[in-house]
Amino acid sequence: MNLSNLKPAEGSTKTRKRIGRGPGSGLGGTSTRGHKGAKSRSGYSKKIGFEGGQMPLQRRVPKFGFKNINRVEYKAINLETIQKLAEAKNLTKVGMNDFIEAGFISSNQLVKVLGNGSLTTKLDVEANAFSKSAVAAIEAVGGNAVKL
Repeated sequence: MNLSNLKPAEGSTKTRKRIGRGPGSGLGGTSTRGHKGAKSRSGYSKKIGFEGGQMPLQRRVPKFGFKNINRVEYKAINLETIQKLAEAKNLTKVGMNDFIEAGFISSNQLVKVLGNGSLTTKLDVEANAFSKSAVAAIEAVGGNAVKL
């Protein structure tokens, strides 16, 4: 055996169905497209969502809701997390860079500090937003909540 006499295995290939080549081929006439209708015509392409004249799903289902283009998404960070971070890194001032370094947020995210947990050390916390309970807890131990 060499490259000049290679051929596919027996039965592994079939001849292409040549439609529309006259009645003698057995595939002339309607050329396997059936009689009449849009699908038998040349250039036919079904519109996306078309259900044959039946009311399409996207028109049967009611519309609801909207996307508020002014919505501001905050990443929530609790006081207990800030306390652990401050203890681990021995910080007195916790800011956005500390959150980024710790992997809590990415550089383009906004932070809201929530009041879950408790602070035991005096901390100056910088964030984009604070809950009332978080501000109260930070100021109760003598720290400052600095809104950016």
